[in-house]
Amino acid sequence: MRGVSWACMFATWAMLAGGPAVGAQPWGPGYFPNVPLVTQDGRTVRFYDDLLKGKAVVINVIYTHCKDTCPLSTANLVRVQKLLGDSVGKDIFFYTITIDPERDTPSVLKAYAEKFHVGPGWLFLTGKKDDITLVQKKLGLWSRSDASSPDGHLSSLMIGNEPTGQWMRQSTVDNPQFLAAKISSFLLGWQKQPATPGPSYTSAKPIENPEAGRFLFRSACSACHTIGQGDSLGPDLKGITSRRDKDWLRRFIKAPDQMLDQNDPTAMELFMKYNRVRMPNLRLGDEDVEVLIHYLESQGAAPQGQADSQPSTPEPSGGAQGIRGRQ
Repeated sequence: MRGVSWACMFATWAMLAGGPAVGAQPWGPGYFPNVPLVTQDGRTVRFYDDLLKGKAVVINVIYTHCKDTCPLSTANLVRVQKLLGDSVGKDIFFYTITIDPERDTPSVLKAYAEKFHVGPGWLFLTGKKDDITLVQKKLGLWSRSDASSPDGHLSSLMIGNEPTGQWMRQSTVDNPQFLAAKISSFLLGWQKQPATPGPSYTSAKPIENPEAGRFLFRSACSACHTIGQGDSLGPDLKGITSRRDKDWLRRFIKAPDQMLDQNDPTAMELFMKYNRVRMPNLRLGDEDVEVLIHYLESQGAAPQGQADSQPSTPEPSGGAQGIRGRQ
């Protein structure tokens, strides 16, 4: 439901939740709870008074032990934050709320934010479980699976302008350029878009043929990896198919969580090397895995000297904690 305004949905939620009727400022202080939450720095804030009132906001939920979409969501939103630049923390405020407050203390959230190189203007928040659930429901970020299977929680992003009552829902794993443009235009308006001229058409690269592997890499892997641009959250994947045994790569790309659970030596070493960031299980089929490996293979060998950045431990059956990195 990309790009759809959720005003009508919020009106329905407000009435079902016993909030004020439409036309009576339905998404103001009478709708959003003013419960206390605690930031990653240990500061207590009120959800409505301190975080929402008078602000343009971007909100999602995660938990730090997630082995599924949370690492990917966070890495992707870090790219969005960089694209938005100085407007984050000044014109737009990012909030990430844990759905596992018992384990996600302020110090745990702080370490998690640092692990992903989160910049200023982005708060990670915890609090009482009931208060967080209420906030989730009011924002439309709650699902019935949260309690029984937290990995099934919504990978959704609520983008809102509290003063105008305008809200929109997007996916946290959408293309970061798309998300940054969408957030900026929706919250700040076109009049605030930078008036810098784009590059000349004469300098544009030739249009490349569509390729499934390239699309898969950009949509599923580029939040954490580059090809030939150096290590990011995970290792540079240039030449990965020559450095790692392909059977190992297939197993790791398909089920990185299982490889870690089985204490695969190479996966464990890379997990430690890359700051303990888990690669999510992307639930790729065999054909997708082959397409991705073929694409990585087509990108050529690693630059001279890049092997120095790889773990020195002998590889059991080959392998690289490679793709999408850092478990």
